[in-house]
Amino acid sequence: MALLSIRNVFKSYFLHGKRIDVLRDVSLDINAGELISMIGASGAGKSTFLHVLGTLDAPAAGEVLFDGKSVFSMNDAEIAEFRNRTIGFVFQSHYLLPEFTALENVAMPALIQRKDRTPSYAYARELLERVGLGSRVDHRPGELSGGEAQRVALARALVLKPAVLLADEPTGNLDPTTGEGIHQLLRDVNRDLGITAVVVTHNETLARSMPRRLRLAGGQVSEA
Repeated sequence: MALLSIRNVFKSYFLHGKRIDVLRDVSLDINAGELISMIGASGAGKSTFLHVLGTLDAPAAGEVLFDGKSVFSMNDAEIAEFRNRTIGFVFQSHYLLPEFTALENVAMPALIQRKDRTPSYAYARELLERVGLGSRVDHRPGELSGGEAQRVALARALVLKPAVLLADEPTGNLDPTTGEGIHQLLRDVNRDLGITAVVVTHNETLARSMPRRLRLAGGQVSEA
């Protein structure tokens, strides 16, 4: 059984009174431990696809299944709990809290979940060391480079030990060399921690470095 499945998913938006079909009858299986890239033109719906997959947005029709269970059949509180427990997100902007240190930013999701402070901070420190920022744990976001801030965001996405990591253009604001470093970290995390990962990127060269590649065009997802 696939870890994540989407079945006959449709998603549309209305813009200036016109309906735009972003996802049209999309079905896809994602197995545990896979590392997948998704490419597509700007505005093709890649972010929408990730938002539906990560339960941030409900499909207009169709279903999302995790371990065979229909996620959107749960109530809102159950969906939120599932998302917090199961899905880690990395976005194009790092969204770090400027008044807190790197260590505090990474530990924050665990503290919000009322997990014990000592092990939460210990694991946050371990993750920062894993992403190469062991010497920057006490620095605030304004004292970090763009690449360093995105590494902190990646560590934060991992602190609750999610089964699935969804990254939406995580290198979009970075230069090519720094961006490749982030992609390498995603490959390392997938290999070392066994986390299933889907990475949306506009960079076809980086996308080709992932074992499985998807393309979104015309509301349809295909193997690239």
